Parts: sequence; structure tokens; C-alpha cells
Amino acid sequence: MGRFIAAVLCCAILTGCSLVPRGAGLQSEVLSARAEADDQGRPEFAIEVVTRDNLAVFADWPTINTQHLGWISRVDQPNNRIIAPGDTLAITIWSTEDNGLLIAPGERSVTLPEQRVSSSGRVFLPYVGEQRVSGMSPERARAVIEEEYLDVSPSVQVLLNLSEGRARAVSVVSGVNSPGSYTLADNDVTILQVLSDAGGIDASLTNPQVRLQRGGDLYGVSADRLLNRPSLNTTLRGGDTIFVEADDRSFLSLGAAGTEAIHPFPQDWVTALEALSIIGGVAETRADAQGILILRRYPAETVTQGRDGPDHPRTVFTLDLTTADGLFSADQFEIQPGDLVYVSESPLTAAGSIFAALGSVLGLAARIN
Repeated sequence: MGRFIAAVLCCAILTGCSLVPRGAGLQSEVLSARAEADDQGRPEFAIEVVTRDNLAVFADWPTINTQHLGWISRVDQPNNRIIAPGDTLAITIWSTEDNGLLIAPGERSVTLPEQRVSSSGRVFLPYVGEQRVSGMSPERARAVIEEEYLDVSPSVQVLLNLSEGRARAVSVVSGVNSPGSYTLADNDVTILQVLSDAGGIDASLTNPQVRLQRGGDLYGVSADRLLNRPSLNTTLRGGDTIFVEADDRSFLSLGAAGTEAIHPFPQDWVTALEALSIIGGVAETRADAQGILILRRYPAETVTQGRDGPDHPRTVFTLDLTTADGLFSADQFEIQPGDLVYVSESPLTAAGSIFAALGSVLGLAARIN
């Protein structure tokens, strides 16, 4: 019986952690596979230590899994109204003549049927003919029409009302509280004004992204940047389409982390330290603060032989949170979409597993004896 107990004790010492299940691997275990080579003779992955000395190098490496959309900076426009094809004009003519061509006997005014500005920018005026009004302000068009009618009736006065057509409207499709079609009141209506008219951005969206479709081009910016940088509050044009959507980027957390889940990006940039906060920190009784790993897969075309980019498509960045340099570096190292934040198990936890296993075996031995 003694020999049996001794054999069991030896097995416990040799196998150690395997006797008690662990939620994550040790840092040495995770990184041990690097020595193995792939079909091209390269190691399975590259290991990069994140420190103050190489933060600038990593910052210049390509970003991955991110849609790069440009944006249109604001250009101030005159905030007056300009007549355009498709707009509708309501024209009223006033005259003091008793027997004029335009006014019926006993009347002092006549309202012409509403007219839509043609594609050539013209409207038809009785006794005058076609008159170009496109590109004019309502005040200027009124004066031009009145001048034309003075040859017909010397005492005439003209009143003009403008209703913008569909060509002067923008569509707000989604991501707001009141989607719909919104008419541009003048030439200097901004995207934030229209989003406000549409009831504001849906508060349930995570890090909302504003998209502007103009013709065949798509532009994008986060709502946070749009609100905080006035130069990005672009002026809209008729026919623009706007939609707002949640940020679709995410990263994954596994191991001895506070949570093991997929986490959406709550803001435009997330550092490693912020990511650890998002996942609920590290498990105090299990995690190895020296063994925080960021696993990232780079596209093959971004791999280089120098330090201008990664030298392997699979790269593991290591962080040590037990030093000031490691903490400061973690607060500057940016997480990218698709990254895996892996918190390795503490060696002390493994040792505790061994002692717990030995204690169980010794207790069993005592009961057998």
C-alpha cells in the first residue's frame, strides 16, 4: 500500500496542474509553440514586448480590420436661399390700374398658378414669356420679374414665395429618432443641424458612426469626432443621404480575465489598459500580471523584413503590468479590431493546484492507513 501511495504522490508532483483544471494557460505554455516552424521554416508566430522604447514602432505598423473612410471638411457657404431646378414659385402680381392686362376689373392682385422651375432653370410668365430664375435668390428673382412686368403695367408690384423641391432635400435613413426627408432651408445647412432636426442620434448605438453618401462616394466619421471638431461639421447638398450605425469593431478577451466575451469598441481608440478595464480587469486570484498577451493576425501583404511593419502574420504582443514602464506602455498601446486579449494564469495558481492535489492525496492516504 505504501508503494501505491508513493507512486500517486510522484504522479501528482510530475503532472502538477493537470490534476486540477485551470481556466487559462501559463504564459510560458502559450508562447512555447513559437519554437515550432511552419512549412516555410518560420516560427509559428512572432513575439513583441511592448515597452516605451518600441511604442512608436508599433504605432507606425498597419491598422487592420478597419474601414478607412474619408470625410468632407466644412466650407462656409452664404446662408441665403438660392432658386434651383425643381423648386416651386408662387407669384402674386399687384397693380393699381383699373383696366390692366393682368388684373381683372375691380381686383388689385392676381396670383399666378404655381410653377416648377424647369431643368433649364426657367419659369413661364404671362405676357412676358420664359424667364431664367435659377441661381438667383428669391429677392433677386422677384426684382427681375417685377422689372419685366413694368413694360406691361407701369404700377405693378410682385410678391414671390419659394418652396424648395426634392432636389434640395436630404434623406436621413437610420440611426436617428425621426428618419425621413429634410429640406435644406438655405445653402449653409450642416449635417449636425439635420441630425438635430431628425431627433438626434439613437442613444442605444455603441460609438455611433455617421455616414454620408453623396453620389457614388461614401464618407464616414464617428459622432464623437463630429461633435468635438467644428471643422468636420460639413455643409450638405441636395440629394445627400445620411445614416448612422453602431461601430461594428470588436475585440475578444479570454483566459484569467474578468470576463471572457466579445467586446465592442466603445470609442474610436481603445488602449490595452482601457481594454483590460472594459473586460473587468484580471482575476485577482488567478491572473499573471506579467503575462498579458495581445494576439493579432496581420494580412500577409503587410508583413515586412524590417521594422516598418510586422515580420510575421501572427504576432503576440506581451505586456508586464507589474512595472511602471509596462503600465504606461499599456496605456498607449492601441488595441485593433479582432485582437485577442489573453490573460495568462499565474504560476502561483499552478503551484497552489499542486499543493491542493498533494493535500487531497495525503488525506486519502491517511484514510486508507
